Amino acid sequence: MSETVKLTATAKAAGCAAKLSPSLLEAVLRRLPPPNDPNVLVGFETSDDAGVYRVSDDLALVQTIDFFTPIVDDPFLFGQITAANALSDVYAMGGRPISALSVVAFPPNGAPDLLEQIMRGGLSKMDEAGATVLGGHSIRDDELKFGYAVTGLIDPRRIWRNVGARPGDALILTKPIGTGVISTALKQGHATEESVHAASDSMSRLNKSAADALHECSAGSTGTDGASDSAIHAVTDVTGFGILGHAREMALGSGVSFRLDHTRVEYLPGAIAASQAGFLSGGLKNNRQFVEGCAMFAEDVAEEFRNLFYDPQTSGGLLIAVEESRANILLELLERHRVHAHVIGSVLSKRSPLIEVV
Repeated sequence: MSETVKLTATAKAAGCAAKLSPSLLEAVLRRLPPPNDPNVLVGFETSDDAGVYRVSDDLALVQTIDFFTPIVDDPFLFGQITAANALSDVYAMGGRPISALSVVAFPPNGAPDLLEQIMRGGLSKMDEAGATVLGGHSIRDDELKFGYAVTGLIDPRRIWRNVGARPGDALILTKPIGTGVISTALKQGHATEESVHAASDSMSRLNKSAADALHECSAGSTGTDGASDSAIHAVTDVTGFGILGHAREMALGSGVSFRLDHTRVEYLPGAIAASQAGFLSGGLKNNRQFVEGCAMFAEDVAEEFRNLFYDPQTSGGLLIAVEESRANILLELLERHRVHAHVIGSVLSKRSPLIEVV
């Protein structure tokens, strides 16, 4: 590998499209015993974005790890995207990232300058988030992989979960979708400069501003026990399992159903065209196989949009279930933080299908 190598050409699957099939992962996790520790406030049972461990009545740790193969060709940008993606899990829980450890798999004949640029890109985003990289671990691997294990702090009484959505809630998404089909098109040499630039800008943008807006929306609303009584009922970030995969986790865990409107979702420039042209990753096909049994599309939803609802996202936006009466207030706060979010659907009482896309 040299500095002139096209990074995406070195990977079999790009970014979060390289994640294990959700059906395989769920089958394995279902057979494992959950944590047996009263200080574990969030474990892996609900497939939440990060784990939460209580240190005291007022303090808990948020912990997560994320790493993947190159999704863009520029090494500095690749480092930025991996950092933004790893940090996102902490923001999705309502936490504040404080430290990180890097995870590196690098070819033994790789150019040192290439790895330096990747790590510099990651450091730039960690600095932006206010998190310190303390060290990490590296191994030799013919396929380049990079990412971070991130630790954050959180008030144990104010944790955002991917469960808790209530009938009547509005569903808000804070970033456009389509990074998977665009990165697949890039890997095959068919992505436009505009689409790659737009996808790169979205993937490298931290979810910090969105999380700040959510904190403002819920500020000052507490119950008698000091716990949050916020209008924010559930939050998750949309990544490798696509918008439908993560919506499924939220709906199932909350005991509700969702109705999503494909015309209200924002799509990255070039994403619809890439989907129409058939630039579909293996991760998209895994997501479709896993989710399609509980999702139903209206007849007039074209196939290219159906593909995009299964498309694995890298460093995607936050999917938020918010009390309907507070949805416009949250949208205004998000806009004030320069986050262009949209209401993309609503929460219904549990019914069949679990998720309806109109």
